[in-house]
Amino acid sequence: MAPQYAPSLRSHLAPMLLVLQLGFILIYAFYIEIESNIKVYGITFSNMYPEFHDVNVMVILGFGYMCTFLVRYGFSGSGFNLLVTVIAIQWAIILNGIDNWYYRGKIRIDLKSLVVAEMCAASALISIGVVLGKTNPVHLILIALLEVSGFVLNEWLLQTLLKVPPLNSIMLLHIFAAFFGLMLTRILYRKGSEQPFEKEKVDRKTGLFSILGTLFLCVFWPSLNSVLVDNRTPGRRLGAVLSTYLALAVSAVTAAAVSSLSSPEGKLNPIHLQSCMLAGGVSIGVSMPAVHQPWEAMTIGFTAAVVSTIGFRYLKSHMLLAFKFHDTCAVLSTHGLPGLLGWLAHLLLQIKDCDDHTRIPLAIRFAVFHICSLITISLSLCMGIITGLLLKWNFWRPPQDKKCFDDQAFWEFLHLAVQK
Repeated sequence: MAPQYAPSLRSHLAPMLLVLQLGFILIYAFYIEIESNIKVYGITFSNMYPEFHDVNVMVILGFGYMCTFLVRYGFSGSGFNLLVTVIAIQWAIILNGIDNWYYRGKIRIDLKSLVVAEMCAASALISIGVVLGKTNPVHLILIALLEVSGFVLNEWLLQTLLKVPPLNSIMLLHIFAAFFGLMLTRILYRKGSEQPFEKEKVDRKTGLFSILGTLFLCVFWPSLNSVLVDNRTPGRRLGAVLSTYLALAVSAVTAAAVSSLSSPEGKLNPIHLQSCMLAGGVSIGVSMPAVHQPWEAMTIGFTAAVVSTIGFRYLKSHMLLAFKFHDTCAVLSTHGLPGLLGWLAHLLLQIKDCDDHTRIPLAIRFAVFHICSLITISLSLCMGIITGLLLKWNFWRPPQDKKCFDDQAFWEFLHLAVQK
């Protein structure tokens, strides 16, 4: 019997990539210039470049290697991650500079704007993890463009209407990305997904590469959480680095303990250590402005790992059976729940630090904080619905169920080519 190939994307993928890239080149040619000031708000090239480098490694290598855990989807997991990243960064730079263009006629970019764009791209990569293996590259590009657009819109609403600091609004990327992805996978649900797909498997070699991605993320996560902290406040950036490191350390230890306790044989689950040990970094990033003591960061890391590991062990299958959320990378447990926990920790720490003289301003901050979360979740769900409805159109040629999680559907392997 002749092999059943996935639909060809030649007439869709190549034109889309060429049109997008040529359009970006034209926009950059006429409307974007490099910031000429050597020093802006205390930021210099020498003290910003190392942190930009760290975030760049996280986005490209960390997320890229993490997506190689599927036994027959390693090329696609890492290759499509790079493709989506570079497109999302170019698009995010344009969207983040619209205000600048409106007032000055030009979008001025520097290392900080590039870092913010990479964080926007990271939110798209998190969302794509929910539908990893069940979509084609055209789908992924559309998801990245729409998700980044929604996230930048959410950031603009929070900073413009509610006067939320950039650090607080951007660090909601974990919550926005997780709920965007969940709604997207609900709209794109495939019948029969209650049972694992034929090729949705993990082996030792691909699992080892995926853990390598986790190691990259752990090493460079303190830079992600501290890069946007106001450097003019003494000790704040150092505090952010230390808090993130401690939260990640505690999260790794706790994830190992809970994984062993939840296993019938008392063994460690490598997927738990790979994903759930990052929960501390997610939670501490969302709650960073309110964390001032090491024990607070460690407590947040401990709680985040417990919630994430238990969610990974039990919630993923129940979400699939009850609500038809097929979450490939367990993004809800890795980013969504820890992000919500960080939001709650931020609230509780503000209450702990308040006194009688700050009750009225604190009440105002509480109201703004709740509105921020409500706007973020609502907008992410709406954007997920819009994106899902767009992608359900058969014009985009989705892969058949038998070709999901399969590199051969999109990549040319000469040693596997059919001889004519």
